[in-house]
Amino acid sequence: MNTPLPTIQNQVAPDVIDLGLGDPPLSLLPLDLIREAAQTRLSQNDNSFLQYGAEQGDGYFRLALADFLSKGYGFEVKPESLFVTNGISKALDLICTLFTQSGDTIFVEEPTYFLALRIFADHNLKVISIDTDENGLIIESLEEKLAEFRPKFLYLIPTFQNPTGTTLPQERRERLVQLAGEQDFIIAADEVYHLLSYTQKPPKSFAAYIDIENVISLGSFSKILAPGLRLGWLQAHPEKIRRFNTCGFLDSGGGLNPFTSAIVSGVIESGGLENNINKLINIYRSRIKVMDSALHQHLPDVKYSIPHGGYFFWLRLPEELDAKELRKKTPAFKVDLRPGALFSSKDGLKNYIRLCFVHYEEEDIEEGVLRLKQCLESK
Repeated sequence: MNTPLPTIQNQVAPDVIDLGLGDPPLSLLPLDLIREAAQTRLSQNDNSFLQYGAEQGDGYFRLALADFLSKGYGFEVKPESLFVTNGISKALDLICTLFTQSGDTIFVEEPTYFLALRIFADHNLKVISIDTDENGLIIESLEEKLAEFRPKFLYLIPTFQNPTGTTLPQERRERLVQLAGEQDFIIAADEVYHLLSYTQKPPKSFAAYIDIENVISLGSFSKILAPGLRLGWLQAHPEKIRRFNTCGFLDSGGGLNPFTSAIVSGVIESGGLENNINKLINIYRSRIKVMDSALHQHLPDVKYSIPHGGYFFWLRLPEELDAKELRKKTPAFKVDLRPGALFSSKDGLKNYIRLCFVHYEEEDIEEGVLRLKQCLESK
């Protein structure tokens, strides 16, 4: 018998509950919605989406996306301000390629998205961390680092941050934009969770500030539709868009993902994307309550804040605990987590863990937290 080949990135044994995963569940990936849009598009006689695509991205797709984002963000988004990407990761890789050289300095939040750190390492960038609090990036910490370093860009997740779930207030956003203009560094704002708000509308997307040439807002369909599409966008000033449009990568390969863009256009225009997001919000809102209740019941001494959006709970364990060491014991209890040190650019945050509330249904969330309790209590 042939051994089955892997089909997805994160394979988890069926008897394990991996509360550290940051992936949407297969049960909520909208196959019927994508199938219907694909069938509609493939039934048309226009086969232009099978050709090398326009460098900035399919024009009809950008029109549909601009209309959708204008409603979602609450301000006008123009299609000419949008550049189609293969998702956040490719956008970050392009930013590093086009706006940095090996050895350059960049800033990140402490903590930050741990896989972004891998991309920055690939480009041999010097990463300097900026302190955060319960409201996200601390402006005074940024100002202190700016007095010492000249970063090419600051990477941050301003809304429902990964891993902390915090959201940067409006006044800090405005001060940050001001500093970027004065100190001439780029803000690369990863806004992948901006549209997944469960309790309150977040502050303005950084896309509202792209008249300032230093601001780039990054978005993706990975969390609001399906990660396998490998489709996203960035919004930026015309000068930055021109720089992306004229890079050698696109000269050779054309615009990114014209085939998928043509299909997702139909998902947007039919109202399917909006409906899908509303469905996810209702389900994830319920799963937050379940995880919060389970944590209160089984881990009453663990400190955390209830997230208002996004994917994650960020837990602070007692100071004497090392989450990396704890993770060595989790296989015996058929549970998993992500230790805080993963999200640190300076190997800190050892007594923190990240848990995801979206990947499992409610009974598995409860069971997973119970297993985590048993792991913590084991000798």
